[in-house]
Amino acid sequence: MKERIRKYIQTNQIFSPEKLILVGVSGGADSVALLLILKELNYPIQALHCNFQLRGEESDRDEKFVSDLCKKNGIPLQTKHFSTTEHAIQNKSSIEMAARDLRYNWFYDVLADTNAQSIAVAHHKNDQAETLLLNLIRGTGIRGLAGMYPLRNKIARPLLCVTREDIINYLIQIKQSFVTDSTNLKRDATRNKIRLDIIPQLAQINPNIVHTLSDTCSILMSSIPFYEKEIQEELKQVKVNDSELDITQLQKNKNATVLIYEWLKDKGFTSTQTAEMAEALSSTSGKMWESRTYRLLKDRNKLILQRKDIEKTEPHIIQEEVEFITETGPHIAYFDKDKLMYPITYRTTREGDWFVPFGMKGKKLISDYLTDIKATRFEKENQQVVLCGNDIIWVVGHRSDNRYRVDNSTKQIIKLSITANPI
Repeated sequence: MKERIRKYIQTNQIFSPEKLILVGVSGGADSVALLLILKELNYPIQALHCNFQLRGEESDRDEKFVSDLCKKNGIPLQTKHFSTTEHAIQNKSSIEMAARDLRYNWFYDVLADTNAQSIAVAHHKNDQAETLLLNLIRGTGIRGLAGMYPLRNKIARPLLCVTREDIINYLIQIKQSFVTDSTNLKRDATRNKIRLDIIPQLAQINPNIVHTLSDTCSILMSSIPFYEKEIQEELKQVKVNDSELDITQLQKNKNATVLIYEWLKDKGFTSTQTAEMAEALSSTSGKMWESRTYRLLKDRNKLILQRKDIEKTEPHIIQEEVEFITETGPHIAYFDKDKLMYPITYRTTREGDWFVPFGMKGKKLISDYLTDIKATRFEKENQQVVLCGNDIIWVVGHRSDNRYRVDNSTKQIIKLSITANPI
């Protein structure tokens, strides 16, 4: 097994032989085997152990076991205690997610402090098979089905070439003990159900199911670069950018659903939502989908993406005669200074707002004006206006109010410039 791992490390260029490797060690069979094999292969290593304080005496037992193991083998060790339950409550996450976040955040902190090359973790073929099934059940694209990489984002997985059975046999052979996390035997976590129930049932159909699923991940992993290259070419053809996608171009492409999915892959939308978006390309404007962090609007011949954290502009007071600017590209308007009164304010438009558009005599609701100029729903929601007292004197970026215009009797002109909120 050691020779298989050595070749796997070399083939996948996981480690260089000179620079320090951090090794996550829980005390379980997998991480113990990883630690000892890397030591036998003469890599410079340092162990990291997390005590999540979730299992009382069992957690302390694990910490002592890892400490004794490292002392016996002359391996440097850092241990960190976490208030995992408190972190989960504060962040409204599961205990499993809280533990994962705490573990990897600390790992990366130590990585930066030590200038190590990477963090080795003990995922093996069985874990890879479980990951494929887990992602398949949850719904995922090709990247999720490719599973875990040998090396990615400084996380190294040199045991992906061996099975859990290989690891146990290795530890028996060298007469090395390990500890067992009792929570791994409970079926309250989905991954545990897959490990304890689903894979054994699949093994009745295919005794080599772990190898089959793991090998499938490897094949998909190798295919992803070709897939991504073609996707990028297709996205260029449909005139996509970070915030908009051209529907007329998209409708000419037979892979519309896939392209929408790829465009939005890191924005939190589900595969069901992206399928609905593709089906709605020919429908009327106004349909909208939401993820936790984004909204997507179908507006005429475009799909428009907007972050949810754009805040409404609260009334802001300008106390004196100044040019005022907020965030991005400037918009400028000119007014008759003697018609204005201070303070001047600006804010996001509200229901019922109206003004007298430049060149007109009658008032007009700003909502109607924005509809006439074919503003999108997002643009309407984020439209800024400038006020003098209670009068709106300028729909920023579009039109000023006729009552405050520069005319033949104007003696002094004031220029106002402001930047609209990003849409």
